[in-house]
This record gives sequence, structure tokens and C-alpha cells, in this order.
Amino acid sequence: MSITSTRPPAAVAPWAEVVPGYGPVTVDLLLTLPDDGYRYEVVEGVLVRMAGSGNEATTIAFNVGLALGNFVVPRRLGRLTGADGVYKFPGAETGLLPDVGFYAAEKRALIVDRAKPIPFAPDLAVEVASPSQDADDLAAKARTYLHGGTRLVWVLWPQSGHIDVWRPGNLAAPATTLHAGDTLDGEDVIPGFRHPVAAVFADPLA
Repeated sequence: MSITSTRPPAAVAPWAEVVPGYGPVTVDLLLTLPDDGYRYEVVEGVLVRMAGSGNEATTIAFNVGLALGNFVVPRRLGRLTGADGVYKFPGAETGLLPDVGFYAAEKRALIVDRAKPIPFAPDLAVEVASPSQDADDLAAKARTYLHGGTRLVWVLWPQSGHIDVWRPGNLAAPATTLHAGDTLDGEDVIPGFRHPVAAVFADPLA
């Protein structure tokens, strides 16, 4: 079955670069691509890529993942994934790889083949902005998550130390913007999880 998109490739995933030389592809392709320093995603059948992350971004993603893991794992609330976890969205042939992803424990039963991409959108997606990405780029990605069924998106901005919080039903702009004195909240996606925003951006070796 052919995969078609109603939008030009550049508009499909403005946060990334379209990979030349590929026609319409499936999300399963992401599991076969070589490790060449890029991170790949598929958006409406279009293969796109982003540069790998530097030390600052990977440290921030680890900080969030560690805090979430310390809360989620002992309570058996669900599964956390890192930057190589592929989520295949329903409908259009789209597969995204959040820097940190979370899906609730009850969705585990929906995974019939653990060697394949996770067959639904994450309940929580965490994206750490790179220097080449701007607010419009990451807003487009947040909306892609929310359209796919994600319930909460956190976009982390290392340079300014703030976090944009996106929720369904409010796609025009972030629902909330958090700063150093605020607290990150898991809301109804990870009830009870709270973590200082300042700790998200902290260097553990400083």
C-alpha cells in the first residue's frame, strides 16, 4: 500500500531534515538504519533525520529520565524509554523517538511483538531542544505528538532553562511555561510525580 502525504516534505517535520533519496517509507525502516550519528524519524511516510545530541542535552535528558525512573519503576506505573525508543502512531505512517518517553502499564498488553516499534504514541513525551531547533519547530513536533494520542509533552530548552508544557486541547501554544523556581508535575499522566525544574537543568558534576 502506498503512503501519501497532503503536505510538502519540508512542512511535515520542520524540526528535522528530510533525508534525500527515499520515497515513502514505513516506521519499521527505523529499526534497520545504520548507526551513523543521526537520529531518524518517519513522519507521514517521510524519512527525516536530526543530528546527535551533545553533552548538555544528553545530561538533561538523563536527569529527567532518572527522576521519572525513580518514581515510576518502584510503583510499577509503566515503562520508560530512551532516545532510541520508536513509537509508531496510529493512522498515518509516523514514528517518533522522544528523548524520554513513558507509557502506562496497562498499555503493555497492546505490545504483541517486542522486536517491533511500540504500536502507539507515548503517554508522555520529553524533547530536549537542540541549538538548531526553534520554538516553531518544537511546537510542530509537540502538536504531532498530541495529534497521535500523547497526553503530555515537555519541551526542554537548555539555553534558557525553561520547559514548555503541552497538553491536548490547547494546540495554539504551550499550556504552561515553567522556569527555574517552578516544579515539573506529572499531572494525571504520572500522578504524584513532582520534580524541581532547576534540577532538570543541573549539572550533577558541578
